[in-house]
Amino acid sequence: MPASTPKTATGASARRRRRHPRYHGDFRVIVSYLLGNNYQKLEGHCRDLSEAGIGILLAAELNGGEVVGLNFSLPGSANQREFRAVLRYRRGYHYGFEFLSLSSEQQESLRDYAKNLDPID
Repeated sequence: MPASTPKTATGASARRRRRHPRYHGDFRVIVSYLLGNNYQKLEGHCRDLSEAGIGILLAAELNGGEVVGLNFSLPGSANQREFRAVLRYRRGYHYGFEFLSLSSEQQESLRDYAKNLDPID
């Protein structure tokens, strides 16, 4: 019987490969979500950002898969932007949201903001 070909170990960097680079973020974010029959608004703080999502420090208890509204102004811009996002992960008070259905204007504003920043990973 022939010996099987050994499999190479997949490194942590290959497992963590992302579609879009992340960048450090440092700005205020208003998170709106439905609690019961009422919308709640909480203030959070952006820690990281990419074209596909955002990491926010938030003192709240949100459930995975929850869809929220995000309202923020990117540093250097006077325009408030509204985004829809879904909660993908949580570690303590750090929440990771994936943007939903970005318009071309929203995509462009995220790209323009990030082009002068150094990627995190």
